[in-house]
Formats: sequence, structure tokens, C-alpha cells
Amino acid sequence: MPASTMSHVICIGALITLILVMPLFYFYVIDNITVEMMERELKEVADCVSNSLGNLYLLANSTNCDVVLKKRLDLPSSIRGSTYYVEIVYNQSDGSAQYVRAYSKDSSGVFAVSWILRGPKADNETGCIIESGEKTLFAGCSRESTGVYVWIKGG
Repeated sequence: MPASTMSHVICIGALITLILVMPLFYFYVIDNITVEMMERELKEVADCVSNSLGNLYLLANSTNCDVVLKKRLDLPSSIRGSTYYVEIVYNQSDGSAQYVRAYSKDSSGVFAVSWILRGPKADNETGCIIESGEKTLFAGCSRESTGVYVWIKGG
């Protein structure tokens, strides 16, 4: 009789442990899936902005006159219920635009990067960083005598 009682106590203890431990693993897996989905959506946003800037650069660079080109971006206002930032990262020494970085406002560790074509410079005065929201977002490129500049801003 004592042997069967001990096996029941061991099984009940194991069941209680499983009931307490399983939710921890479940929430850990769900958090990882959520972060991965956010990174994928941010990658789509960064690719969209980078491709738009690249296309505008190619158009502006194909002319010999000074031009200003703007393109309206259809980006989501939030990703997984969180606002995000889109930034043109540039070289501090010569101002050349290097890549577009999209990152979550709530957790800075969740981000995505997309490279920009070589050649354009970042226009700091017009804008190199925007926050998502309900406003309209624009990507732009301007050709001047000093070079070709790319920028992003909300309107």
C-alpha cells in the first residue's frame, strides 16, 4: 500500500510542476514568434522605403538639371499595435546615405535594415527620421549642384 501511495504523490507532484512550468515556456515561445513577425514587417517597411529612395535617386540622377522628386509612401500606421521609426542612416564624415533602418518604438532591439544604392547623400535639414502614425509619409530626392540628396518626412 505505501508504494502505490508514493507513486500517486510523485505523479501528482509531476502534474503540478507541469501545470506551473508549461505556461512559462508557452509565453516564451509566443514572445519569440511576435518578435519575429515584427522584424519581418519592419523589414518590409525598410525595403519599401529603400526601394523608393533608390528609384527616386535613379530618376533624379538621370537628368542634368536641378529637380525635386517626392513619392507618397503607403506604410502601415503601426506594427503589432506599436508605432515605429524609419531612419536614413548616413556616414557622418561625408553625409552619404548608407541604409534605411526601421525599428520599434517600444523595444529598440526589434529592427530591420535595408541598404540604399550608393551615391545619394542624406539631407539632414529636410529629414532623416520619421515616426509612423496617421500622417502621410513621403520619400524624396533632390538634385542640386552640390549633389543628389535623399530624405523622408511626414506631411
